[in-house]
Parts: sequence; structure tokens; C-alpha cells
Amino acid sequence: MPLAPGMRLGPYEILAPLGAGGMGEVYRARDSRLERTVAVKVLSPQLAANPELRARFEREARAASALNHPHICAVYDIGRAPGESGSDDSVFLVMEHLEGETLAHRLTRGPLPTAELLARGTEIADALDRAHRAGIVHRDLKPGNIMLTKGGAKLMDFGLARVTAPPVPAPGSSAVEDTISPTRSDPATLGTPLTAEGTIVGTFQYMAPEVLEGAEADARSDLWALGCVLYEMATAKRAFGGRSQASLISSIMSSEPAPPSTLAPLTPPALEQLIQACLAKDPEDRVQTAHDVKLELGWIAQGSSRAGVPAVVAKRRRGRERIAWAVAAVAVAAAAVLGALLFQRTRERPRVVRFEVPAPRGTVAVSWPRLSPDGMTLAFVAGDSSGTARIWVRPLDAVEAHPLEVEVGSARPFWSPDSRWLAFIADGKLRKVPVAGGPAVTICDAPGGFDGSWSSRGWILFDGGSSDSIRGVPASGGSVRAFSFLDHAHGETSHAWPFFLPDGRHFLFVASRSGSPDIIRIGTLGSRQYREIGHTASRAEYVPGYVVYENEGALVAQRLDLRSGRVRGDPVPVGDVAGGTVGYFSASRAGGVAYRPRAAQGPSRLLWMSRDGRVLGEAAPPANYQDVVLSPDGTRAALGILAGPANEVDLWVRDLVRGVSTRLTFEAGDEIAPAWSPGGDRIAYGGYRNGRMRCYIRSAWGGGTEDSLGHTPGFYEAPYGWSRAANVITISSVSGVNRWDLAALSPEGRQPPRPLLNGPFNEGGGRVSPDGRWLAYVSNESGREEVYIVPYPGPGPKIRVSTAGGSAPQWREDGRELFFEGADQSIMAVDVRGGAAVEVGAPRLLFRATLAIGGFYRAYRWAPTGDGQRFLVNTPTGEVATGRLLVVTNLATELVRK
Repeated sequence: MPLAPGMRLGPYEILAPLGAGGMGEVYRARDSRLERTVAVKVLSPQLAANPELRARFEREARAASALNHPHICAVYDIGRAPGESGSDDSVFLVMEHLEGETLAHRLTRGPLPTAELLARGTEIADALDRAHRAGIVHRDLKPGNIMLTKGGAKLMDFGLARVTAPPVPAPGSSAVEDTISPTRSDPATLGTPLTAEGTIVGTFQYMAPEVLEGAEADARSDLWALGCVLYEMATAKRAFGGRSQASLISSIMSSEPAPPSTLAPLTPPALEQLIQACLAKDPEDRVQTAHDVKLELGWIAQGSSRAGVPAVVAKRRRGRERIAWAVAAVAVAAAAVLGALLFQRTRERPRVVRFEVPAPRGTVAVSWPRLSPDGMTLAFVAGDSSGTARIWVRPLDAVEAHPLEVEVGSARPFWSPDSRWLAFIADGKLRKVPVAGGPAVTICDAPGGFDGSWSSRGWILFDGGSSDSIRGVPASGGSVRAFSFLDHAHGETSHAWPFFLPDGRHFLFVASRSGSPDIIRIGTLGSRQYREIGHTASRAEYVPGYVVYENEGALVAQRLDLRSGRVRGDPVPVGDVAGGTVGYFSASRAGGVAYRPRAAQGPSRLLWMSRDGRVLGEAAPPANYQDVVLSPDGTRAALGILAGPANEVDLWVRDLVRGVSTRLTFEAGDEIAPAWSPGGDRIAYGGYRNGRMRCYIRSAWGGGTEDSLGHTPGFYEAPYGWSRAANVITISSVSGVNRWDLAALSPEGRQPPRPLLNGPFNEGGGRVSPDGRWLAYVSNESGREEVYIVPYPGPGPKIRVSTAGGSAPQWREDGRELFFEGADQSIMAVDVRGGAAVEVGAPRLLFRATLAIGGFYRAYRWAPTGDGQRFLVNTPTGEVATGRLLVVTNLATELVRK
């Protein structure tokens, strides 16, 4: 019978009833010892008489009491009081008394505003995460078991909780099988329709399909229920309904709920996608942890507030009509990109939108697109005609991008988790710069570093040189430590390309082994244990549910189960991506990707030009020429041509006297950067084989096989020139803890490459003078590419040759003149005098030419004859594209359809 006010259960004095449910009653009571108000849940006499249920009820108390969390209703005590007239003891549970109303009662007044929904949803997910980490599955998450108080949401009633094997020790092993909600405003029976006892426990409207099929509930079952709750918070409607238990179960098992935006048009598309991920029928396809849900809700909230995104101010106003059209265009783009779609009534899933971001005016190339974690802003690197590279930022709802006032060279920026900062590695330093504007701040030394990733837990991981492991440092600065460890015993040579997963604790990275394909792994902060995902030819990133990587020129996505670390299904193509192994792409936790597509380059022409820029004739029919190098006698040209169904670069030899071209290479993979032997009988080149660019050599007359010339420890090397006097091939490579280095390689391949220049900056374009005494090369040590001369093989003083940017140095056959390419596509010349010390004259302009994009390190877009009187120039037939980027929103929707 119900307890009357004034009755006592041990030290607890009953004050008033709060509600009743299938397992008993809940009362407001006073703790006479601590003088506080509590809620007392009393097990009904019929159930208390059952020893098994009574034992489960007590285990519930022990399980719930272990959960000390600001958004979980605290359990204080469990006890027994003697029953009346010799009846069995009354079993009761003492809990925190909450002032407020249940979420179920609040939803009777309509959906929650977006800001409140995101805040309360984050609190609920955080509470679930705490329970799951303790090995406790709630199993009856629903609005009636969530109390809204002044301090936020409180998750209540672990009456159906089940204790699983916890990741950390936690008490309890089982629980009772119904629920009573200790509320102030609502009876316990509110919001609990169609609750059943037995094998299936919980409330049907919020049960995951696998539970309805009789499978054990796990953390992912709670996430299904959380998706239902988020849906209800957004729409004030249940995700699934039915006139009977049978029709309700059928709806849960076979139908999809109407998209929230059809009921509440202001629902953020990212929230809609998150709800969809929670409500995946297959638990393997579902969001895997409550922590991930908490982070996603936090990022959606940040995106909604536009935190840290600088406003773009128009520098000129050219009439109201133009502005009106621009604003209209921006509004349309923003609607497509952000998925607001305020007046769209029906849609099955968030729309997939693809759109192009052109290169800013005045830039000559774009690379390293980086989509912010909230999916609202695109950052990328673009260089101007002087060779200066900066980070550019474009909010996706803006008309134009704007540069940050920091020069980054060839750095690859990456975002902070709150989308307010960009970090990058330049000049051997890891730095960060605020997106809203301001100076860059140095975090730590990062010699040889290239790529990094910033965790929500405050760590930044970055890779080192090609033979280093992953390092890490607090984002605020501090000591650098190793976070991965090379397994030299099994031939591992490097770890690279870290990318944090949504929990901020696990991260993807790529491990390289000698003679084997690269491996994608999942690492963990503070652990030496890894999980291997599979092989790759590029780096890898993650969008919710998928790992994204490059495969033979295509950007692909493959389903990834973060719990097991396994990929499932076949890779799904997203688009053609430029960049090869590094891949010019990025993935956002908001579900989008940005990438630079492989250029659909049109044909170019090979023109003979005089020293004053006059066109003297055409050397070959139009084709997609990538490289052009003249033979020592000037009668032939080695040409790299992009063609074929695989869109690969093969080498050809053009007889310039007879006008006949012969294909030289037939192997799979690109062949680039040809270098003629002094006698013109052999050609060295870089060949892309098994994920590596290596140096090879073969007969210039065709036939026969290619021979390897040995290689550096790095993953990339390609030749620049073949010196007669020094009998070496100068090559560029990535090795050690440095960036692009210069080395000398024996044409016979009997000795390992000998380092020439391996300083802290990029060095390339190395050409030994005809007398073998001097080395011309390119370095970015001044902040942009310039041409220098040093003694060969060194050491000795260096002389800067170019004064306003330069690349691609090439000697005249007598060594008295050095040609190079200026920053504005000008062909320059300087006089050189040798002796005990080299003397260099002032650079002078020969001519300007529009040069084709192709060519390794720009060293092969033009070639002088031996006497320097004519130049063979690769020039486009049409306008040269400066580069473009593509953005894809809601990628998961497209992948599901495919």
C-alpha cells in the first residue's frame, strides 16, 4: 500500500508522493541525518517478494552509485524497512531529489530551440559516455528519464541498466527490468507507453532494432535511443510510431523517420545527419560512442554560433544592384552548402552539394585545401607571381577568400578542433595563427615536419622526416614526445600523416615498410598498441563512418568501424584528386570533404623561341606535354606526355630532325624528370613504383628494361641533370629529418646517393656546371624560391643569383651563362665567370612566355640549346588554369546511396 506522509523508512521521513510505476512508487522524503530532501524509490511488495528481482534492484543501486557525474541523478543509499504484520521487508533506493520537469513534460509544449537542444543533448551524451566508460548500459533512455533542472539535464533511472565488461573497473553486473522516474512535476507513468517486462526490456519507442530481435543491448543501443530523443527534442514528435506494439516494432525495423527538417525547417543539417547516424538500423553503421555524439553536438553548436569565423569585408562597392546579385548568389550557395533549406518541405536525406572554389585573383596555384571541423570554412595555400605562399581562408557563405598575414612556404595547414586557429610547420617550427587575424605563435621546434593534426584533448601530433615516428606536443606549447614507435625489426622506415579521430584520443597514421605497401593504422595517445586498417598508397583522413584516401589518382571512401578498426565493403570513388601519395584533400568531422581535382589539362605545344622571344617554329604536334629536355647535341628531346586511360605520364623521345616520336616507357605508373647521359645514349628518370618515386635508367633508343639506380631512404626521388665532368646524376629526394634535399647518384648505381645539400629548407633544381666545379640550385631559405651557386662538391660560400625569385637553373654548354626561370614566367640569364671564386653578373631578361603547368619542380617546362641561342618551350594551347578546389557537403549521404 502507498506510504503516508510522516512514515519513516529508516532515517528517511516520507513527505509526499511523486509518482508510481510498474515497479513501485517514488516519494519526496527528508533525510533526518543530513537534513536534505531526497527522492525515495520503493520496490512494490509483489516484486520485493521475488528474491531475484530484489537482488537486481540492489545491484542497480550499486551500479548507479558508481556514476558520479553532474548530469546523472546521484544515488545516495539503499535500504530495507520491516513490512507491516510480518510481511517482507520494503526495499528502497534513495536518490538525489531534482527540482524541474522531465523532458517528456517539456516536449508537450513543442520542440526545443536549437541552442537549448544542442546544450541539453551534449549533457545527455556526456552522461551516457560516463556510464558507458564504467561499463554500464542504461537500456531505457527516453524523455521521461531525463530531468531538466536549473543546472541542466539529468539522466535518471538506471533501473534497466546492465553492467557490461567495463574499460575501467566498475561495480555491478545486472539490474532490474523496469523504471520509475523520481520527478517533481510528472508522475512516473508519463512518457512510458508500451513498456514490457521479460526478455525485451525498455520502452518500445526507443528500442534499437537489434534489441527487438533479442540481441543483448550494448552502448550502441543506448545511442539509438539517444538518436530518438534528439529527434523528439528537435520536432516534438516521436521518430517511430504505431497503433499497436506490432505496428510500432515493424516501423522501427523497416522504416525511416521523416527527416527532422520536414517538421522543423530550422534544424541544422549537421544535426540531422548526426540523428540519422544514431538511427542506423545496423549497429555497425551507427555512431559508435557517446563521446563522438557529444563532440559532434559541440561542433554543431560552434558552427551555429559562427565562433571564430572572421567576417569578410568588401573592399569596394560598385552599385547596389551588383551587391544585391552577389548577396543573392551567396545566399543560394550558403543554402546549398549549409543545407538550411528553410522552405523545403520534403527530402529523404541531407542534400549532397558539390561546388567549386576558384583560385583567388592574382594567385598562380592553390594547394592543401583544409575544410574546418565545423564544415563552415575552407583554408588553402596559394602562391602569388613572386613565389610568396600564404594561407587563404574562405567562409563557405562568403564571396571571396582573404589571406592571413603569414608566409608559409610549402607548409600544409591544419585546423584546431574549435575552427578558430590554423597550425602549420614552416622553417622547422610548428606555429599556429588565429583565423580572425593576428600574428603567428610558435609552439615548438619541428625539424623536418610536414603534416599535423590537432586533438580536442589539447594535443597536436605531427610527423617528422621520412625516417621518423609521430611526435606530439600540447597545443599551448611544451615538451615534444614520441607517440608512435618504428618497428625496425619488421622493416618499418617511417610513420607519417597523423589525423585525429572524433574522440581526440585515437588517430590515423600511415606506416611505411621497405618493399611493402604502406599501411593505415589507428593509434592511441599514450599507447604503443596499434590497429591496422589496410593498405594504402596515400595518407588517410576520416569523415563520420568512412576512411578517405587516394587510390590511383581517385579520392575514395571506405566504410570504417572505429570499434573494431576494420574496413567493410569496397572503396567508393568521390572524385579525381591531384597530389599523388600526399593527396590534395581534407575531410571534415561535419561530414564534408574538400579536394583539388586532377587537372583535365588540355594539349600544349612545343615551340622553338629565340633569345628575344620570337617564335621560330613548332617542334611537335600538340599533346599533354609534362616534361621537355633536349639531348646534348640538340637533335632529340625527351618528352613526358600525359595520356591513356590510366591518365599516366610516359616518356617519349622526339627526333627533332626527322619529326618522329618513339615511346620510351611502358611500365605502369608515371615516369617523370628525364635526364640525358652526356653521350645521349641513355636516359635517367623518376618512376612511380609501389607507392614510391625512384630513379631508373634505360637506353635512349628504346627496347630493353629499366634498371634501378639504388635509392635514398625516403619515398621520393627524381633526377635533375647528368654531369659529364662529375659523372653524377643530381637528384632531389625527401630523406632524413629534412625536406627536399639534393644528392649525387652514380650512373652505375653501385653506391648509395651522396648528400649534397640537406639543410633545414627545400633544396632542388640541382645542376652541376659543365666543368664540374659549381652547383646551381634552388632554395626557399629566404622565404621564396631563389637560385644560388655553391662550389661542387663543396663545401664553400654560396652566391645568390636571382634577385626577385627564380627556379629551374640550366647551364650553357660552355658554363659562361646560367639561365633560370623568373617568378613571373620570364626566362632570365646571368653571366658566370669561373676561377678560384665564381663571379656572377646581374640577371637580365631574355623573354617572357606563357608556360604550361606540367613539369617536375618547374625544371622541365623549357630547355636551351647548348649554345643558348634557341629555347624549346612548352606552352599551352589555351588559357592556363591557376587551380581550383572542390567542396562536397554531406558526403555520407552520397556514399550510402552508392
